[in-house]
Amino acid sequence: MRVDAVSLRVFTNILSSICQEMGMVLCRTAFSPNIKERRDYSCAVFTADGDMVAQASHIPVHLGSMPHSTRAVIKALKLEEGDMAMLNDPFQGGTHLPDITLVAPVYIGGEPVFYVANRAHHADVGGMSPGSMPMSTSIFQEGLIIPPVRMVKGGSLDEELLKIFLANVRTPTERRGDLEAQIAANVRGIKRIKETVERYGLEFTKSCLQEVMNYTERLTRAFIRRIPDGTYTAEDHLEFPGEKLTIKVSISVKGDEMVVDFTGSSPQSKSPLNAVKSITTSCVLYVIRCLLPEDAPTNQGLLRPVKVIAPEGTVVNASRPAPISAGNVETSQRIVDVLLEALGSALPDAIPASSQGTMNNLLIGGEDPPFVYYETIGGGMGACPRGDGESAIHSHMTNTMNTPVEALEFAYPLMVREYRVRRGSGGKGALCGGDGIVREIELLADAEVTILSQRREIPPKGARGGGPGAPGRNLVYTQSRWHRVPAIHQARLKKGDRVRIETPGGGGYGR
Repeated sequence: MRVDAVSLRVFTNILSSICQEMGMVLCRTAFSPNIKERRDYSCAVFTADGDMVAQASHIPVHLGSMPHSTRAVIKALKLEEGDMAMLNDPFQGGTHLPDITLVAPVYIGGEPVFYVANRAHHADVGGMSPGSMPMSTSIFQEGLIIPPVRMVKGGSLDEELLKIFLANVRTPTERRGDLEAQIAANVRGIKRIKETVERYGLEFTKSCLQEVMNYTERLTRAFIRRIPDGTYTAEDHLEFPGEKLTIKVSISVKGDEMVVDFTGSSPQSKSPLNAVKSITTSCVLYVIRCLLPEDAPTNQGLLRPVKVIAPEGTVVNASRPAPISAGNVETSQRIVDVLLEALGSALPDAIPASSQGTMNNLLIGGEDPPFVYYETIGGGMGACPRGDGESAIHSHMTNTMNTPVEALEFAYPLMVREYRVRRGSGGKGALCGGDGIVREIELLADAEVTILSQRREIPPKGARGGGPGAPGRNLVYTQSRWHRVPAIHQARLKKGDRVRIETPGGGGYGR
């Protein structure tokens, strides 16, 4: 069925608005500050085959991985109308264990014609430390691993299965509330898709969805044709004591097709910095999406002209039972850095300097009272040909907000002692990199603290002669003095101790 340009634009907006509305339902009904304040979630719509046709502008690292989760569900389970599946297994399309995905079919005429899904970061899913992002050497230490299971049957929550899940987490009331919010988000998505089909007809709707993906593919191929044929390479490193972890990429362009090859990257590590392939794919899609026109739809068409090679058993495609808790948040940022650096030699006027290159993950959890706080902290963006880098903001693979001081102190036994822009941390140049953030938190109860960060030794790079951004610093105040701690650190602290995170600035652009 032929789809005209007006219908294409209408359906692009309809799909986007459905995903955005799902996200607002999830945000407004969630229990945890991590979801309702930071908005650490994503919502998407899929075809019957698991191809993503739309994702709201939520979390980029979920972009390429949610289709893998949806296909894993389709392969493992025959979901009936009113059913929903839950999973978090990174080796079946997940990212890391705290990211729980709920997938639901949209039945029309007795057949599952579409799927809706949402992914939300739960503040804790068990494991050896609060927040489920520990200094692990195996995924089995990181929390409860959930393969595709039927959590909702015929519209009713499976209470027996839920008991198993809640018995393995530190904050069961909050977890149940967040999970029920995810269910509500999918219910809203199903309702809106059915309304769309009722208005436009099933065959026309399916044709429009396919044409939206075809349109994105055409835009992607047009972008690739702008890149001179050739091979472009780059490499960078991750910081972990006792290991040199390298991310290496070779981007080969021929006509309107691209091969992104990570051969030469380090073997998978004993550190939690390993990424699964779905994360690496997300990074590739994110970079391509950033270079397309601003109004280009986000869907599976992005990947059709692109082949991603990530050798199994490496830090960019780890095999079970490798630890992976930090791959989603930290290694993803470095993958983006090397992809942009490689493309910088082909498109020098389109590629910015490096942004902070880390999510500065801070996890604090205690037992008296029981709580788990999780936050990622923004930093400086790299300067680009059009202007200075933004200061004190999340960049690249994360798109969350901050937890407001008032919400943080209301929900947890913590007090924010300082929260400000880290002036002067941006790289110098004709255009300056953005500045980082200083966030200092005092514990009002004994707790275990985990810091997962990067760019503490290796600063974010400048571009076209611009200077590097200032590297970050992690400090802990205990026993009446400040101690500098490494990029990845875990410790038990006492009431009155403090944690101070100073995040990196972005790189400068031009001399």
